[in-house]
Amino acid sequence: MKNLLMLLLSIFFFSCQSKENKNTSVSGSDSIATNKDTLTTKMVTNTKEEINKQVGDTIFMDSKNEQGLFIADGLLDSIHPKVYVKYKNEDLGELNGNIIPAAGKGNIRFNQIIFPNKNSDGPFGMDLKIPLTQKGNHIIVIGHSQMADNPYWGKFKVQLENKKK
Repeated sequence: MKNLLMLLLSIFFFSCQSKENKNTSVSGSDSIATNKDTLTTKMVTNTKEEINKQVGDTIFMDSKNEQGLFIADGLLDSIHPKVYVKYKNEDLGELNGNIIPAAGKGNIRFNQIIFPNKNSDGPFGMDLKIPLTQKGNHIIVIGHSQMADNPYWGKFKVQLENKKK
């Protein structure tokens, strides 16, 4: 009886291992290489449509439009209740910013600006006007006001303009 039980257990274990070995073969590695090549090509051919877009909770302001404005579309939702706008200042002057909600009005504002030396200022409203006395990377935090009801969830447009001295 013991021998029969040992024989059945060993057959069971061998049959389980053979199923795992059959499923380990990988096919379609060409499609993975094609996707990698497509991503590389897409990164190299960086078109205007891909610039100043929100990725996760961050908008990288990399290029200006014809009027000299940095413009980007953003989205606030329950997953990303704050959006961080990273902006590189190369000229001293005044930073003017506007938030334009898609719904027209809403509880959305410039919460904070973090300067290159890690000092910060804020909160502001839907309009921002602040002197820039430092060159470097600035981070602007956009979100809803904690003091007001009904947080804004939805799309918005942010505009930044650096007026030189």
